[in-house]
Amino acid sequence: MASTVPMTLLALLLMLAPLAPLAARAQAAAGAVSEYAVKSALLFKLPRFVYLPRFEGGTSVTLCVLGQNPFGGALEKLAQTPIDGRAVQVRKLASAGEVGECDFVFVAASEAAHLKATLDKLGEQPVVTVSDIEGFASAGGMVEFAVNKDGGGSLAVLINRKAAQAQSVKFNAQLLRLARIVE
Repeated sequence: MASTVPMTLLALLLMLAPLAPLAARAQAAAGAVSEYAVKSALLFKLPRFVYLPRFEGGTSVTLCVLGQNPFGGALEKLAQTPIDGRAVQVRKLASAGEVGECDFVFVAASEAAHLKATLDKLGEQPVVTVSDIEGFASAGGMVEFAVNKDGGGSLAVLINRKAAQAQSVKFNAQLLRLARIVE
């Protein structure tokens, strides 16, 4: 009887061994999902820490994603909860020319190849620009979600106050204390 337990365990391990690479890929994918889950939460909370003149008396906040949506359905789920009593709407944009009703525009990595032209077009509108494209804040974007280079995988918020001031956007002191300022 004692020898059947190890044999059964060995047989079970041999049956599960081919699944190990699948489990590793699933765990890696879960890591990527968690990064964008955090970024979607940051984007969703951002309006609480930003003063945008057109927010005065507004009853809604519109979060837009320009390019390929990296968040999956996370923003839509979060949007079911109002932000400071304002209804939240999420829109997907195919081009920077569609920003009309957007308050915040997340520029997806799919737009990196033509970032300067995108920022120039977005700069014509009173919107808060946000992205996780490396160098986004230095290139003229307002808020960048950057992965810290220390290897810990933590996120940093970079803010370009000059770009924000050009659109009369101001950031809450709490956010400024947590962020790195980029000019």
